[in-house]
Amino acid sequence: MEETRFFCENDRNFHRVETGSSLLDISGSLCRTVTDEKTGIKLPVIAALVDHQLKELEFPVVMPHKVEFIGYNHPDGRRTYVRSLCFVLQHAVRDLYPDKTLTIEYSLPSGLYCELREQTENEDGVLPVHYLTDEEIDRIKGRMQEIIAADLHFHKVKMTADEARKLFSENSQPDKAALLDSLGKFNYSVYFLGGDADTFYGPLVPSTGYLKIFDLAGFNNGFCLQFPEEGAINRVTPLKRQSKLAATLQEYAIWCEITGVKGVGTLNKVISEGGAIHLINIAEALHERKYADIADRIYERRDKSRIVLIAGPSSSGKTSSSKRLAIQCKVLGMNPKVIELDNYFVDRELTPKDENGEYDFESLHAMDLELLNSQLNDLLSGKSVEVPYFNFKEGRREFRGNMLHLDENDILIMEGIHALNPEMTSAVDNSRIFRVYASALTSLSLDENNNISTSDNRLLRRMVRDNRVRGVTPEETIMRWHSVRRGENRNIFPFQENADAAFNSALIFELPLLKYYAEPLLRRIAPNSPAFTEAIRLLKFLDYIVALSPAEIAAIPPTSVMREFIGGQML
Repeated sequence: MEETRFFCENDRNFHRVETGSSLLDISGSLCRTVTDEKTGIKLPVIAALVDHQLKELEFPVVMPHKVEFIGYNHPDGRRTYVRSLCFVLQHAVRDLYPDKTLTIEYSLPSGLYCELREQTENEDGVLPVHYLTDEEIDRIKGRMQEIIAADLHFHKVKMTADEARKLFSENSQPDKAALLDSLGKFNYSVYFLGGDADTFYGPLVPSTGYLKIFDLAGFNNGFCLQFPEEGAINRVTPLKRQSKLAATLQEYAIWCEITGVKGVGTLNKVISEGGAIHLINIAEALHERKYADIADRIYERRDKSRIVLIAGPSSSGKTSSSKRLAIQCKVLGMNPKVIELDNYFVDRELTPKDENGEYDFESLHAMDLELLNSQLNDLLSGKSVEVPYFNFKEGRREFRGNMLHLDENDILIMEGIHALNPEMTSAVDNSRIFRVYASALTSLSLDENNNISTSDNRLLRRMVRDNRVRGVTPEETIMRWHSVRRGENRNIFPFQENADAAFNSALIFELPLLKYYAEPLLRRIAPNSPAFTEAIRLLKFLDYIVALSPAEIAAIPPTSVMREFIGGQML
């Protein structure tokens, strides 16, 4: 019997196995579960990292490798679970509604928003939505539970490009067929569950029996597919009906229809056929129209609401958006004045500390709320105030004679992570404040059943900007991202619905743009880096996108949100 040796990261030991043994066989005797460090809960192994690259458990070990078995507590474990659950959902829908097409539209805080659509386009070239009743949603959920209880195996098959395109065209998945057609590859990996086929841009769990925890909840025109909470495999993420967020994502989907881009496949086709500059112009015009619309709403409330607060997560384009919004307000005769909320930090030694004893600069109470509220009320009552300046080098507040007064046509604009948190301005009359939420909420999908993560979109933005402006390596950006996301979940996302207006800074052409800049940065990350696994995942994702050319990038206007990240901004 020929043997192969591999190193297991889980127990930090070398092991010998029969050459060709699958990771599933190996995990069964060596590592059936992994322990979540935060909760101490043992979780079943559902995938593995082989030399820092994500692999399904059917992967055969034929040469020496470094292997780490992962569960739902690992980000790639969660993605593997969710991808597999999406295939079960698709299988259930095809069983019950063979004349309908499932589309997974975009991410919600509670899961994935899905719709059922007719397979024949209407006169506008759109597949009409099939509106589901609660009974129909329960029926789909029941069928999913039957499929999971049957513990059906996921099979992966290599197919030629022509075979795959024909298969998905016949399966009423034109977006998937268009995507495969736009890539020009010779073969593809296609997964089968029962008689159904699909492509997923990452591995699946071995069988449906791994996917016991999920739920479906009616939402808008479709439903939300819920999966386990991070760190809590035995319960789903609670449903949050954030209507303003959902409306913003739906608006972006309509923008995609306006531009004729139904998915990455059609986006690739537009770029390949020379339509990128026209697409850029349309997308930027839509943005400008939205800025003007928000400015109009501020103008309507100018007699009462003299303060505009802007918040948003990392790399959402808050800085550019606040400047563009200020310009639109000036067009209407208002005179925007800006206060940097960072200047209201307390002196460093007074900053609260987190659970690790480190200064928590993202805490609301890292700000001098009493001074902020006092000065805002003074400004609203017609008084002049001396605005502080925070010396970050010294970690102390200073007063440098910067006086501020609000004249008749003046409005005050402030940007910061806590701007939507009512506690930040608890002593100010809420009716005097207009709140804006800015984020990059793409609802563009790779195809019918593979949505694009808005978090990935922002991570690529930040990576490009950090490397260009701050000298931060792509590796550092990736390694910090978890901490950034944790802060957003705590300080920004819970307050999204407090906004009076939402601005979606996502642009239909930005992934082709970001690919041009991000791909070479990601390729610099070495295989022995802890960021390598994430770099490979992002590179595989970008591999499905056709990049813009330098000439097309030059056509992006200097006022574009994207100039904040790639350079050339003139605001």
